[in-house]
Amino acid sequence: MLDAFSRVVVNSDSKAGYISGSDLQALKAFITEGNKRLDAVNYIVSNSSCIVSDAVSGMICENPGLITPGGNCYTNRRMAACLRDGEIILRYVSYSLLAGDSSVLEDRCLNGLKETYIALGVPSNSTVRAVNIMKSAAVAFINNTAPKRKADSIDGDCSALSSEVAGYFDRVVAAIS
Repeated sequence: MLDAFSRVVVNSDSKAGYISGSDLQALKAFITEGNKRLDAVNYIVSNSSCIVSDAVSGMICENPGLITPGGNCYTNRRMAACLRDGEIILRYVSYSLLAGDSSVLEDRCLNGLKETYIALGVPSNSTVRAVNIMKSAAVAFINNTAPKRKADSIDGDCSALSSEVAGYFDRVVAAIS
């Protein structure tokens, strides 16, 4: 995984040049937006249990067959596995948001996830729905529009961070679809 600084250094090194111009301006903007990024990650991480449990609950409310005998969330063990997987996905999305780079998500979470879920018989449509619910919740926390879970607002416009985190969730959906 390369953070924003490492990417610029590696890119400049490959060109055998100094860091300058647009690369320097991009790093300056990244630093300026750093507190917003840290606050956004903090909001997601601080509310991760709620985000994941709400997503799984929402998925089950829309498909109650998941908790009937033979359903993929039937038995405590399967429900625990579902919650664990949601936590793992959210954790790697938050790592990616912190770094401003999706490579850790791709390498450590999404690589082989679809094949694993197919082998385990996990329904992709239910998983996609849970991920989309997590996406909505994470975006709401970043924009400070989450009902009954308001935090100190992040100074300034957070639409770029909202868009970025939504893109990471979209990568998850694409990987398991």
